[in-house]
Amino acid sequence: MNSPGLRERKKQKTRWAIQEHALRLFAEQGYDATTVDQIAAAAEISPSTFFRYFKTKEDVVIADQYDPILADGLAAAPADLSPAAALRWAMRRAFGDIDDAESAKIFERTRLTMSVPALRARTLENFTATLDLVATGVAARVGRDAGDLEVRVFAGAVVGALVTAIQLWVDSDGRGDLADLADRALAHLDAGLPLGPRRS
Repeated sequence: MNSPGLRERKKQKTRWAIQEHALRLFAEQGYDATTVDQIAAAAEISPSTFFRYFKTKEDVVIADQYDPILADGLAAAPADLSPAAALRWAMRRAFGDIDDAESAKIFERTRLTMSVPALRARTLENFTATLDLVATGVAARVGRDAGDLEVRVFAGAVVGALVTAIQLWVDSDGRGDLADLADRALAHLDAGLPLGPRRS
């Protein structure tokens, strides 16, 4: 009998395989021209199985495994770190070992979300979920409620910093290291967002 952990790993492997087929078809045909039936056929599953893994076609682009990894990393970060420093620690742990293939996949997903109106709208919901995750993790570290204004403002600033780093990375056609850009963005936040003339 398979353990629950093994069953879950198999489900996740299938989930990300479906996503890879979808991204390939979107690159070949365009997002709007690609149907769920075509994605299912490419992944050798039925459309009903597709919808067991993804509620909508938008979700096959938006979904990723990084929010839970980030939450786990935030909980595991050393207790003496500031909230922003703990997030930097968690980000390095989560994204420091991303290989070229995974980086290309993140780039393609992000490029799609920025260029397809339906995906941009769906991404806003995802940002809200990430904000909730950050607020919950940070609140636990500092002994406050996740609904406190200051906690929510901090979490919103974190999400804004990360979104900016991702957008700059996509605008540069994926050149450079996304994990490094994200770390720089969070370091700037941790320093109090100082701004002055750029030093030559």
